[in-house]
Amino acid sequence: MDINIRRAVIHNVSENNQEQLRDTIVDAMQKGEEKYLPGLGVLFEVIWEHSDEQEKVHMLGTLESGLKQE
Repeated sequence: MDINIRRAVIHNVSENNQEQLRDTIVDAMQKGEEKYLPGLGVLFEVIWEHSDEQEKVHMLGTLESGLKQE
């Protein structure tokens, strides 16, 4: 069975508005289950691919500082 996780995740949320997307992300993080990590990764990939260089630098700074606090 060939499952394309990227395609499935994008299909499942492609019609969602911002509030629904936020709820999806927050819910996945609050549950803390490993099975949600691939979906969150796909969502991050979409964000990254549609961000300009300035936004990417900002995200990397946020990531770097967040990792140092963990």
